[in-house]
Amino acid sequence: MKSNYNRRDFLRTAGVGTLAALAAGAPMSSFLSSCSGKIQSSADTVILLWMAGGMAHTETFDPKKYTPFEKGLDSNKVLSTFKSIPTVLDGINFSEGLESIASVMDKGTLIRSYVSGDLGHILHSRHQYHWHTCYEPPQTVLAPHIGSWIAQELGPKNPVIPAFINIGQRMTVGEAEELKAFHTAGFLGSEFGPFMIPDPTSGLDAVKPPAGMSFSRFERRNQLYAELLEKNAIGDFGSDYQKESFKRSMEQAYRLLKSPEAKAFDIKQEPKESYDIYNTGKFGLGCLMAKRLVEQGARFISVTSEYEPFMGWDTHENGHTRAKDMKKLIDAPIAQLIKDLDKSGHLDRTLVIVASEFSRDMVMEGRPGAEVLHQVDQPDIIHDIKNYGMHRHFTDGSSILMFGGGIKKGFVYGKTADERPCKTIEKPIKIERIHQSIYHALGIDPQKHAVVEGRPFYTTPDGVHKAEMEFFL
Repeated sequence: MKSNYNRRDFLRTAGVGTLAALAAGAPMSSFLSSCSGKIQSSADTVILLWMAGGMAHTETFDPKKYTPFEKGLDSNKVLSTFKSIPTVLDGINFSEGLESIASVMDKGTLIRSYVSGDLGHILHSRHQYHWHTCYEPPQTVLAPHIGSWIAQELGPKNPVIPAFINIGQRMTVGEAEELKAFHTAGFLGSEFGPFMIPDPTSGLDAVKPPAGMSFSRFERRNQLYAELLEKNAIGDFGSDYQKESFKRSMEQAYRLLKSPEAKAFDIKQEPKESYDIYNTGKFGLGCLMAKRLVEQGARFISVTSEYEPFMGWDTHENGHTRAKDMKKLIDAPIAQLIKDLDKSGHLDRTLVIVASEFSRDMVMEGRPGAEVLHQVDQPDIIHDIKNYGMHRHFTDGSSILMFGGGIKKGFVYGKTADERPCKTIEKPIKIERIHQSIYHALGIDPQKHAVVEGRPFYTTPDGVHKAEMEFFL
């Protein structure tokens, strides 16, 4: 097992990586098409629906034997706390509460064998960093988010709409600094970083003039902001490339504010019938905004259930009750997003992904043969409902859904064991192959990399990983 890194180590190294990224000159982009030839794309756009906090596969898309709650239960005998329900695919079941998503699985692929990175100490921010950048923390340079690589390589589909949009994550809660560490373009430059929409109900309020401020005054303030740039960390330590990249990112936001396309961010313009289906909370309305943005030419959109410690999918207690509540938030919006994109003709060229950093178990923390310190006390015999449900981190099996963008329809990939530990037993797949599959759908060469400080930095470590072609039509 790898040596442990704690939260302080993660932050310290992330800080060093940030300064390294600022100090670096312009990264030299190297698209080595001569190595493997031109790739035919099957997608133009990606929507990542991020189940932040660790969504248990046995409670969602890969149910096992159901054991109802009663006092005196043996913890080891509880594999799933929800009944199984049929999907539209013969012989494939989901967990109760996901009936809507079950009804659209004939339009996508179900991956049941994702194995999270063996990072030693299990920390949400470390595994989320690994999933989104494909690099294990800590790194000596600030690794770009997958959305930033895509934005840098393909650019915006619509020059007014930011190429990388992140919806639903606040940076003022919980592990805020750790979250910021991977919500960045790193050495690629700020212009390829995420356009942040913390709350979809607020739309573009973050860049609109405050109430009572005229546009002319707002323009003067925007110019002053550019001047102040020279006096902050980027101005003090940043290279000319980083400074110009940051200015371009501000100019992009300003262009968007004044454009007709800005209405895509105003979800209140959606017809009431449609709005009401999506309106399960912030995540559901984020899915609605994603649909509207795809229609206006967005390139990469991430919608998150939002990571906040001990909230949402981060079920350190009351695993069953919390999972039940989370399903109510995600089931209808995800299914409706797939239906709407399909109806409008956008699904064919839009790759939609549903994923989480790792899974959960009731008894095991980590994976067989590499268990780590238990973060939750679990009695051998259950007497209280709060101990019923999956609440320990499990990294040896997880589920991912993919729809559209050239992905097979009604296809199931991989398998986990039906008995504890419910680990991957067929076709294990790790994050490097997932990322390369996404890049393949977009027509991005697997050898794509930038040269940073004289060294190649690939989209996936060492540039040796390949797409899983079995996913594709």
